[in-house]
Amino acid sequence: MKGAMKRDRLLEETREALAKTGFFLSRPHGERGLSFDLVARRDDTLLIVKVLQNVDALARETAHELKVIARTLEGSPLVVGERTGTGALEDGVIYNRFGVPILSRPTLLEFLEEGVPPFLYSAPGGLYVRLDSSALRRLREDRQVSLGTLADIAGVSRRTIQMYLEGMSATMDVALRLEEFLNEPLVLPVDPFRFLDEPTAGTPSPHLEGFERELFQRLERLGFAVLPTVKSPFDALSSREETTLLTGVADADRELDRKAEVVSNISRVVEKDSVMFVVRRSVRMSIRGVPLIAREELRRMRDSDDVEDMISERKG
Repeated sequence: MKGAMKRDRLLEETREALAKTGFFLSRPHGERGLSFDLVARRDDTLLIVKVLQNVDALARETAHELKVIARTLEGSPLVVGERTGTGALEDGVIYNRFGVPILSRPTLLEFLEEGVPPFLYSAPGGLYVRLDSSALRRLREDRQVSLGTLADIAGVSRRTIQMYLEGMSATMDVALRLEEFLNEPLVLPVDPFRFLDEPTAGTPSPHLEGFERELFQRLERLGFAVLPTVKSPFDALSSREETTLLTGVADADRELDRKAEVVSNISRVVEKDSVMFVVRRSVRMSIRGVPLIAREELRRMRDSDDVEDMISERKG
C-alpha cells in the first residue's frame, strides 16, 4: 500500500511538472498496470508517459507496447521514475530499459523549464556521453594529431579512438581529457524525447477471440493496418495513409461509457480521431464525442472510406 501511495505521489508530481511547463494533459484514468499513465502535448511534442517508482518493474512487453504506441501516434515514449533496484536515479542522467528513455522527475522538470537536455546517459558499464565525432575528426585533421597521441591522452587504444571518430560514445572521463587537450567542446546533449529511436523488435500478437477478432480482421480487409494493444485504455490503433484511429471494442453499456470517456480524453490530447465498435448499438450514435459503430453497420461497409465517413458524421 505504501508503494502505491508513493507511485501516486510521483504520478501527481509528474503531471504538475508537465502542466507547469505548458503541456496539455490527459485526465487521470485511474487504471493500474497499463503501458502508459498519461499523454501530454506541447506544440509538436507528444509524450506517452509511464510513471514507476522502481523502473526495474518495466516489463519487456510493456516497453514494447509503449514504444509502438508512441511511434504510431508520432510521439515519444518516456518513463519517469525514482529508483532502480540498486539505488536512486541520478539527476541529469538518461537511463533506459528495453529501449525506453527513463528520467527522474527533477531531470525532466529541468529539461522542460531550461530547455537544456542532459549530457549523460546510463548504459552497461557506467555513464556515457555522445561525442561530436565530426568535430573530433576536424580538430584532429586541422591540428595534425595522430591517433596514437589521442589514445595516450584519453587513456584508450588507437582502435577505440577510431571508433570515437566513427560515432561511438565515450565515458565522461575520456571526453573531458579529450576536451582539455583540444581546448574545444566535444560532448553533445542527448534529447530524451529523441533517445534510442531504433526500430522496435516484434513481440507475439495478443490472442484475439470473438467479436474483437472478427472486428480487426474486417478492418484489415477494409484497408486498415490494425495494431492490437494489451495494456492500453483503447484496444487497438487502426491506421491507413494519414489516418490513425484510437479503436475501442465494447459489448456492455457500463463498460462502454467508462471506456469512451477515457478514450475521448486521450483522443483530444493526441489529436487523433477515436471510434468504439459494439456488437449492438442502441439509440446513441456517439458517447462523449466518440462515434459508435455496430457490428452490422461495419459488415455493410465496402472500404475504409465508408468507415471514415461514418466516423466523421457521428463524432461530436
